[in-house]
Amino acid sequence: MANSTEPQKPQNTKKNKKKGATLDTFYGAKIQNTEQTEDNIKENAPKPSKGNGNSPQTYEEFESEMTKKMEAFWEEKLEIMQKKFTHLQNQFDQTVKENQALKARIRQLEDNDRVKEQESIKQSQNTKKLEENIKYLTDKVIDLENRGRRDNLRIIGLPEKPEINTKLDMVIQDIIKENCPEILEQGGNTATDRAHRTPSTLNPQKTTPRNVIAKFQSYQTKEKILQEARKRQFRYKGMPIRVTQDLASSTLNDRKAWNMIFRKARELGL
Repeated sequence: MANSTEPQKPQNTKKNKKKGATLDTFYGAKIQNTEQTEDNIKENAPKPSKGNGNSPQTYEEFESEMTKKMEAFWEEKLEIMQKKFTHLQNQFDQTVKENQALKARIRQLEDNDRVKEQESIKQSQNTKKLEENIKYLTDKVIDLENRGRRDNLRIIGLPEKPEINTKLDMVIQDIIKENCPEILEQGGNTATDRAHRTPSTLNPQKTTPRNVIAKFQSYQTKEKILQEARKRQFRYKGMPIRVTQDLASSTLNDRKAWNMIFRKARELGL
């Protein structure tokens, strides 16, 4: 009978420890006082009496009561952890949705950028074609302008005097007679359609005289005068003048760029 009143050793101590360790591992909680709590339970457990066993609370009852308290404690902790886990899960789901939305937006932007790049390539090609067409048309206009000036001669260095400006046609005849009279002797027609100064308005700040443009009725006569002007220096009443082909301003600028090359070629006898 005395043996029946001896307290029985708890059988689930290791089991409780194992359960606490499992919960601690599963939820990642750092529960450091689990073993200390169980040790306190053992220390504070009521000592069974060695008499007739009429102790106010047996060890089994105390252990059952403490087990219930521990279960309530862990259930509360589990509920808190589940709420936190649910909150984190919701945040994760929201992050996934936002990430998917950003990926869709990035794909849309990439598609738009690809479309714009293709449009830019097309525009570049169209611009290149337009530039080629503009260059072609510009060259064509310059060619037509030069062809329209094929009967003209440009006289440079003729003094700016009223008696000259009012009688340019007669002055041109005098220049031909003074420098290439053989053209007249051969019966060439030196009649001119028109002769005028260019530009039409005199610039008082410019010291050099304006050029004279003379349009001949015969292209052959104009070419003969031009060939003679290339052979020797033309003069008007003893003053040196230059007689050249009348060309468009863009063509003249292009020829100026070649003047150094032409000068070197003449020095080499080419």
